Amino acid sequence: KLCEPYYASGPGRKSIPPGRYFRMHLVGYFEGIESERGLEWRCSDSLSLRKFLRLSLTQRVPDHSSLSRIRQRLPLEVHQEVFGWVLQALTKSGLVVGERLGVDASTMEANAAMRSIVRRDTGETYQQMLERIAKDSGIKTPTREELARMDRKRKGKKLSNKDWKSESDEDARITKMKDGRTHLAYKPEHAVDLDTGAIVSADIHKADQGDTTTIGKTLESARKNLSVVGCTPITTAPTEVIADKGYHSREVVKELDGGVWKTRIAEPKANGLFNWKGDHEARRAVYNNRARLKSSKGRELAKQRTELVERSFQHVLDRGGMRRTHLRGQENVHKRYLLCVAGFNLGLLMRQLIGFGTPKGYFYLNSAQIVIIVWGRMVVSMILVEMKSETGEEFVGTQITVELC
Repeated sequence: KLCEPYYASGPGRKSIPPGRYFRMHLVGYFEGIESERGLEWRCSDSLSLRKFLRLSLTQRVPDHSSLSRIRQRLPLEVHQEVFGWVLQALTKSGLVVGERLGVDASTMEANAAMRSIVRRDTGETYQQMLERIAKDSGIKTPTREELARMDRKRKGKKLSNKDWKSESDEDARITKMKDGRTHLAYKPEHAVDLDTGAIVSADIHKADQGDTTTIGKTLESARKNLSVVGCTPITTAPTEVIADKGYHSREVVKELDGGVWKTRIAEPKANGLFNWKGDHEARRAVYNNRARLKSSKGRELAKQRTELVERSFQHVLDRGGMRRTHLRGQENVHKRYLLCVAGFNLGLLMRQLIGFGTPKGYFYLNSAQIVIIVWGRMVVSMILVEMKSETGEEFVGTQITVELC
């Protein structure tokens, strides 16, 4: 019913059920598959995944172009509804509390290369700009080596998002990645329930937006999602927000103080005394935040934020295959990212129900191979059980039985 308004009811070829589209992206998270072409191949190759997608052996798995058309057809609001539906399932099992939220952001490499950037004013590529500068300096036909040498010595060299953009993906922004590389990227931001580890909000922002700019939108998304599951933050019982010093500013703390949020945002070291300029509300908000932060509870919540929020990025971005997106456009990236985060939340529910956060984890414990060797009158049966240690290393446990015929 949620997707029905976006499908035609007249005659024509039978459409792909939208539930199959959502299930395939959940498979992509649990299998750590980055591209939708790889997702198509994996689902075509596995009989168990075909059964999960409710496909017979003669039916074709939706290809990457079909997934793209469905994603374009279904708006972002539908993907958010699916994400909210997963949160409701977690709430029924007590995995969403909504009393303490940890907020942090990371970087996601965009599907655009730095060589595709052009100047916003003239439309020149970087190579064309260097050739123009070389000709202006008297070099009529510069070689590649001469251009590289001139570029290294050029003063005031920088790549600003105000001056440059990507022709491939105009929503991507030039930014410094976590590993030190400069690349076109997006900024995913999580709001995580520190009591359970569930992600209650996952937004995609432009990578050049600062933390103090994006926290308001992320908390508003978290408030809406918590309202869906019946954990709405209220003024009389505000939800605590724990974040690092990148989110601290006088305006942010002042705006969040006294409402449905109670801040415990780390404060950067100040140089000298504050000049409040008569802003008593900001002064009170900053001092209240500092007092809550320095309490024993505040220090404990800061440790939990570091552990749980960083863990969510490790699962979704690195293990879930979203560190580099294969889509273009902020809205398309956000749609795919919401489904991956929904898979992460389903993993928490699976861990509570069956003790494992992924289907493969459950399979490794319960899969067994029986090897029987007949040697004269002696029958040796050996059961090989694949298991994983706490550190993630795979090992094989054996149980040997010897019988005489």
